Amino acid sequence: MVEEFDLVIKNGRIVDGTGVPWFKGDIAVKDGRIAKIGKIKERGEIEIDAAGKVISPGFIDLHNHSDLTILAYPNAESYVMQGVTTAVVGNCGLSMAPLNPDKVDLLKRYVSPFLVKGFDYGWDWRTLGEFYEKVKKQGTTMNLAPLVGQGTVRLAVKGFDPGKPSKEELDEMKALVAQAMEEGAFGMSTGLIYPPGSYATTEEIIELAKVVAEYGGIYATHMRNEGKRLIEAVEEAIRIGEEAGVPVEISHHKASGKPNWGKVCATLRLMERARKRGVEVHCDVYPYTAGSTTITALLPNWVLEGGVNKMLERLKDKEVRERIKQEIEEDRVIGENFLKAAGWDGVLISQCSIEEYEGKTLEQILKEKGTFDSPYDGLFDWLIEIKGDAAMVLFLMDEEDVKWVLSNPLSSVISDSWVTAPYAGGKPHPRAYGTFPRVLGKYVREEGLLSLEEAIRKMTSQPAGKIRLQDRGLLREGFWADIVIFDPKTIRDKATYQNPHQYPEGIEYVVVNGEIVVEQGKLTGKRPGKILRRC
Repeated sequence: MVEEFDLVIKNGRIVDGTGVPWFKGDIAVKDGRIAKIGKIKERGEIEIDAAGKVISPGFIDLHNHSDLTILAYPNAESYVMQGVTTAVVGNCGLSMAPLNPDKVDLLKRYVSPFLVKGFDYGWDWRTLGEFYEKVKKQGTTMNLAPLVGQGTVRLAVKGFDPGKPSKEELDEMKALVAQAMEEGAFGMSTGLIYPPGSYATTEEIIELAKVVAEYGGIYATHMRNEGKRLIEAVEEAIRIGEEAGVPVEISHHKASGKPNWGKVCATLRLMERARKRGVEVHCDVYPYTAGSTTITALLPNWVLEGGVNKMLERLKDKEVRERIKQEIEEDRVIGENFLKAAGWDGVLISQCSIEEYEGKTLEQILKEKGTFDSPYDGLFDWLIEIKGDAAMVLFLMDEEDVKWVLSNPLSSVISDSWVTAPYAGGKPHPRAYGTFPRVLGKYVREEGLLSLEEAIRKMTSQPAGKIRLQDRGLLREGFWADIVIFDPKTIRDKATYQNPHQYPEGIEYVVVNGEIVVEQGKLTGKRPGKILRRC
């Protein structure tokens, strides 16, 4: 007997991604797509009994950085095990292309805290399309939807020069953005606290965003400030969207630093008012009160002019040290003042070129070195010791703010991390393993902040709609079969800040393009993921 379908999932509670209440039914898959939903009598080559379980679309992570590590971890262990089937990558202004052969070393040095130590990337691509051809050739377990990073584009043209681009340089940047869009990018991202992207004026970004708008892409932004100038930063993002005619996604929306807690109420209202006048603006949020970024973000932007090596040279100068100290202490930093906001004990080293520092706070490190009586000099000496090569976790946010943003209809759930694996080492932010199960366990089941259906909508159809994915994000006949089966009674995250390399519980099956990549809670090793292209 020839089975009618490749896969049949029976007796589950179907949460289809639209936000409507669940219904009981079966799902059949054929040739990678959903062939039938309802009461299915036909047999499948593989059959799964999902009685008592939820069947949902695969989770779509709208703000992800897995392009930095996917070549080293093509099985995407930390993500598919939490139900993510599609990751939107190239965020915060940082993408792996376009590359200028003369400035490749600048980019490699800049992103080194996020790259996999000891892995040979090759760096044998130049365009976004060439990079993803390399990923495709190797294979990947989850789908990737690329953005082009404005910071990477600016670096390719001007390096770490903070000056205003000439007309010729701006035209070159616009051409690079257009090329990335032609190659299938879903839009452009900015990381406006990070040099060299932070050197761009609003007007420069608008010009690039106009190119994105011509192709129907989106503008995703890590704004210039998420602290004391949060409101102004949201206003700038909205202005860019309005003047360029491009949809806006405000990345990992938050209010950093205790004096700014509560401001998200005002910024969400700004978004709602902008939408009423026709600006398509959304935001996204991760379900944690700590963020994560590179250690160099502790310093004012001007210190990084010329790149990381120039920064290290500057840190040896006593006058430069005093200027940095005064700007941080007097809160005169242009951009984020993370050290002032988090404090010495609120900066946790997650990954470092010298492993002994991982899992320790700056305060612990400096006290162990006996330099905490002069912490700034201790910090500068330590940055020179590690060659500026570290990532950090920052404890900056208020739980009530997280809930406020998470519960707003405009927000999607995101992780803001990259693929890793238990054997990778380091202490990455636990969101790399636990984001989506955390929402479903903590904020749906335990706290009732969101209904199950609304939480799933924020993880599936809403992010799919934002980047205009036409055939993913919903359980619909004809859509690609990206599917998660989980137990709503047991799903939970297990990853912690000190022990992050822990898979979640409660996710039993994950299907990507019709292929089972997680079976009964275990990885199958299959790599059916696709490199998605903007339609």
